[in-house]
Amino acid sequence: MKDSPEKTDAVRPRPFLKWAGGKGQLLAELQDRLPVSFGAFHEPFLGGGALFFDLSARGRLAGGAFLSDLNPVLVETYATVRDHVEEVIAALHDHRNESDHFYATRALDPATLTPVQRTARVIFLNRTCFNGLYRENSSGRFNVPFGRYANPTICDHANLRAVSLALRPVNLSRADFMAVGEKALPADLVYFDPPYQPVSATSSFTAYHRDGFGEDRQQALHEVFATLAARGVNVLLSNSDTPFVRSLYAGFRIDSVRAKRAINSRIDRRGEVGEVIVVGGPAA
Repeated sequence: MKDSPEKTDAVRPRPFLKWAGGKGQLLAELQDRLPVSFGAFHEPFLGGGALFFDLSARGRLAGGAFLSDLNPVLVETYATVRDHVEEVIAALHDHRNESDHFYATRALDPATLTPVQRTARVIFLNRTCFNGLYRENSSGRFNVPFGRYANPTICDHANLRAVSLALRPVNLSRADFMAVGEKALPADLVYFDPPYQPVSATSSFTAYHRDGFGEDRQQALHEVFATLAARGVNVLLSNSDTPFVRSLYAGFRIDSVRAKRAINSRIDRRGEVGEVIVVGGPAA
């Protein structure tokens, strides 16, 4: 197992999970659209948490942060890294980048494991599976195959500790995105990064959670976005650049951006794709 060397200087926290559609490469675009100041920060589709970790490193979360996701596995993983990071690091030492070990670990029933063991399992599978995807089948079981990376970093000690520190003051919960409509106050900042609307009938990837995220959920999300913006909440949303998404948010500022994505199993269909950032509320 390859480990990152320990560092004595301060480490900026960054996503510890690979996440399809992660926003690491769009941080500059998102930062350009943030309000100069805001109250609490809310991120109801947590995923890899790139914007949260960036704001934390910049010291811009003085108003507090509320992170949530509907996926119970993801929320438990974050909570366990926050509360038991040293135990998670120790458990990760039991894992190795080998196909047989990968499939044996994937086949384990999570209900038979402790929270620390489950969290180490999630991180290991995520770091060594094909394309760094998190995907569940209809039974809620992780089903991505082995990735065959030469020497992946399974345990980044320094970053996991930095992540744990960044998460300690955070309100972390399992919740549907609708709940943010009851929590966010005027001048707060809400960032929505939902499973993207498919750009074609064959490109759908909304299986981060077994319940999926179809057009009806996209429409419900638009209603929450519009309600928050009308209330004076600063709202940002990322999504794919499709006629459906543009029609939903036609009354708001829609900015086109480009991002490199590698979800497609066919290498020749990966590359730069069009996305949008929608801005609502006082900062629009």
